Amino acid sequence: MSLDLDDRQRAMLQEMGVRVWLPSAELVQEAVRRSAPLTVAPRAVPPAVVSAPVLQGEDAPALRAAAASCSACGLCAGRKNSTLHIPDAPLQADWLVLGDPPDADEDRLGQPFAEQTGVLLDNMLKAVGVSRTGQGRQGAHLSNVVKCRPPVGRLPQAADLAQCAPFLLRELEIVQPKVILAMGRFAAQWALQEHPQDAALPLDKQRGRVYRYRGIPVVVSYHPNALLRTSANKAKAWADLCLAVDILES
Repeated sequence: MSLDLDDRQRAMLQEMGVRVWLPSAELVQEAVRRSAPLTVAPRAVPPAVVSAPVLQGEDAPALRAAAASCSACGLCAGRKNSTLHIPDAPLQADWLVLGDPPDADEDRLGQPFAEQTGVLLDNMLKAVGVSRTGQGRQGAHLSNVVKCRPPVGRLPQAADLAQCAPFLLRELEIVQPKVILAMGRFAAQWALQEHPQDAALPLDKQRGRVYRYRGIPVVVSYHPNALLRTSANKAKAWADLCLAVDILES
């Protein structure tokens, strides 16, 4: 119906009690705009999921290169260095000392258990005749549960641990440890995968027991960083170390 009304039509509508209202030009334009065909935004395409590389038979240099170029999880974004450290000529070590995600020093130097944390751990291992450069019974291979330092304020999730697992599994194949010393909350979470009920316990309640991961004995202890903050736990950590020694000797 046209909005242009003559005088007669206006009078008839007024007699009927119908109020005549004419929209402004701006409102007409808005109505036209709203009646335009709806434009459907294109559906967002989720980012492609990047899987961790399949590692089968890689030697030490190839394994390090794969870790340095991996971008499979959210931890890789802030990485400076991969903390995967395996000598060019891999040596069998009876000990695998597994630590939590890399801190700033480990990330900067590209090696696990660095600076003060490393000094404390080296002294602990030396007390039982073990070193990170030794072989066999006197050798300890040091590693992190994930290879990249998490961005500030972000803790590794179960998916992150799973994405990084192929590197650690390949390390196990190369080093062939006889015992795993899991030092810290996240290291224990990874090493106790076959003991889900115990993996959810506080670290204090995980200590003092021998677990298994793929048949390898596992002992849980405090991370050296925690020992630097709370020296009272050093005696407990020494007991954990002695438990690992007892496993190897028996």
